[in-house]
Amino acid sequence: MTRIAVLQMTAGIDPARNAETLVRAVAEAKAGGAAMLFTPEMSGLIDRDRPRAAANIHPEDTDPVLARLRAAAAQAGIWVALGSLAIDRQDGRYANRAFVIDAAGAIAARYDKIHMFDVDLASGETWRESAAYAPGEQVVTVDTPAGKLGLAICYDLRFPALFAALAREKCDLIAIPAAFTVPTGRAHWHVLQRARAIEASAYVVAAAQVGTHQDGRATYGHSLVVDPWGEVLVDMGEGAGLTFAEIAPARIAEVRAQIPSLANAREITI
Repeated sequence: MTRIAVLQMTAGIDPARNAETLVRAVAEAKAGGAAMLFTPEMSGLIDRDRPRAAANIHPEDTDPVLARLRAAAAQAGIWVALGSLAIDRQDGRYANRAFVIDAAGAIAARYDKIHMFDVDLASGETWRESAAYAPGEQVVTVDTPAGKLGLAICYDLRFPALFAALAREKCDLIAIPAAFTVPTGRAHWHVLQRARAIEASAYVVAAAQVGTHQDGRATYGHSLVVDPWGEVLVDMGEGAGLTFAEIAPARIAEVRAQIPSLANAREITI
């Protein structure tokens, strides 16, 4: 079994303060015996004021939050699934990019969020992620101490084709970091996370933002770890903090033997 840590946080408009939270979490995860830490979407900056936020969005090679996390991971000797950062692509648009950092501080994998959150909610909230961010195009997996990890981000959760692709890659676990809105979280968060775990016969690790942020938005929290049977092992509720869970390869094998949906899957052409 592999012990992992999950961070639930309330990121704000100051990347330096957010980085302090992340660095502390790396140390706490290592002290708690974790081989890998998972953090939420937009761990480095949450700021819906785009002109103000622009001053804090950098290219990957100069991003200060990424640099600090790489150094912290190397110092602690722990892997980090950095849920995502806003990254300047230098082509007029940003990427919502996840990073997997190994225990030497090297970037083992990158994933750009594929599905853009463009919605008008009944609550009156309006979001146009595509106004500033370019969608990714690649399905990404990476071998980690916890097993073969598939990457997704937040709104990707609603698109089964991505998770079918990750299931075909035989992922042992899937990271779905998020900054989920409260109305959609209450309605769909738990059922969709459990469904994705069941469909892929894999663990799902969903580190989430929580609470009221400096820019005025509110996020749902309830960071989850779900096992391949769909059982919720961890639900962090509505408070910021760090928790731990165990990833058991034997549990994955047991579920896949009991319900061999991956082995029985057939490609369907309509």
